[in-house]
Amino acid sequence: MQHDVLVVGGGNAGCAAALAAARCGARTRLVERYGFLGGTATAGMVGPWMTFHSGSERIVGGIAQEMVERLIARGGSPGHIGDASDYVPTITPFDPEMHKALLFEMMREAGVELLLHAYVLDALKDSGGVVSGARFATVAGPREERATITIDATADAYVAASAGVAVQQGDAKGRVQPASLMFRLSHVDLARTAEYVRERADQMRTSLAPEARNAQALTAVAGLYELWNAARARGDVSVPRELVSFFATPYPDEVTVNMTRVVDIDPLDPDDLTRAEIEARGQVPELVAFFKGDVPGFEDCRLAATATQIGIRESRRIVGEYTLTRDDVLQARTFDDAIARSAYPIDIHNPSGSGTTTFRLAPGASYEIPYRCLVPASVDGLLVAGRCISTTHEALASTRLTPTVMTLGQGAGTAAALAVAAGVRPRDVDTHALRERLTRDGVDLRRPAPVA
Repeated sequence: MQHDVLVVGGGNAGCAAALAAARCGARTRLVERYGFLGGTATAGMVGPWMTFHSGSERIVGGIAQEMVERLIARGGSPGHIGDASDYVPTITPFDPEMHKALLFEMMREAGVELLLHAYVLDALKDSGGVVSGARFATVAGPREERATITIDATADAYVAASAGVAVQQGDAKGRVQPASLMFRLSHVDLARTAEYVRERADQMRTSLAPEARNAQALTAVAGLYELWNAARARGDVSVPRELVSFFATPYPDEVTVNMTRVVDIDPLDPDDLTRAEIEARGQVPELVAFFKGDVPGFEDCRLAATATQIGIRESRRIVGEYTLTRDDVLQARTFDDAIARSAYPIDIHNPSGSGTTTFRLAPGASYEIPYRCLVPASVDGLLVAGRCISTTHEALASTRLTPTVMTLGQGAGTAAALAVAAGVRPRDVDTHALRERLTRDGVDLRRPAPVA
């Protein structure tokens, strides 16, 4: 069946892309490999979302902010709350199960046509080499979906790579950041945890005064160094992490734990990916036992859920018309064709062990991501959205975060609809008109006023 826009991958970027395209009047098909939408937010259970803000200013709007507001309305998120660990200005906890339901609701409202349980096989190209859709494996056998413009939102650039788009992976040695399997613990008494970090002020990375550390204030905990190091010294834990890390959820007796770590993997090698899943799931019981036995407030905790799949921080990136760099991020560069803003630091988890390297923008600064990063340098009929856009390894460590990739998805979907309406290639879209439409649809593309 022919559509105007085909979005491959129903994760955070793909959902925003499909919604944007459909709301702009394009007949849109969204294809997803699971039986639900949301990608890393639901299948990967990666939360909270970090971050919608630069300092006190919210710089992420549009469809991403709409999702937050709709989750708040149904009790599935407290909204944007302060990050007690001081890593970013705000974090946004959410309920993955409510998010699954919300995404189906939003697709139905926008008229997006869904195809679930379909795994992408390869891109389809016409006689001129223009991408004309993609082929999928389904329960009924191979199936073709054709469209005027295809958006690769697979995170791993499956469509782009099979279409012949040049791709890159990892750092100068080809190494990618480690993978982590998220899990949630329930029946937690954070009042007891707060008491512990009040009495041991140096055991939590925070600017909160000890007396301000109560259960409600512990939105994110990074530290508990003495407890963790003692458990490692006893041989009770072997996970290559340097600290304890967990986050608030919408519920007062539950936390999300981001601590498993599988290093030296290639997420595009099925054998390596299998190893990562097995290794990460083996780390979960070890960590649960640590929390129950060592961390005050977790004595009666229960394993509430593990993610459907391991979370992948990095794999392939396309070579686009522009490649966003480390300097672009840290120098807060702006672009005439910008479609998204971010203030998240460059955050590189050690590919081969413990530790995380962080490079920050100046306080209150944000950088922009140009539309050209979504446009492959040499293949037409195709856009990409999400973590596989055209960046360097270092820049990806900032652009990969959920609020950013949702905004990139909205940019890609809007651009695809405009291209179809104008009868032009994606690379020839009028970016002034694109920015105007995105701004009208709530995407925040404002720039700081020049200093007098």
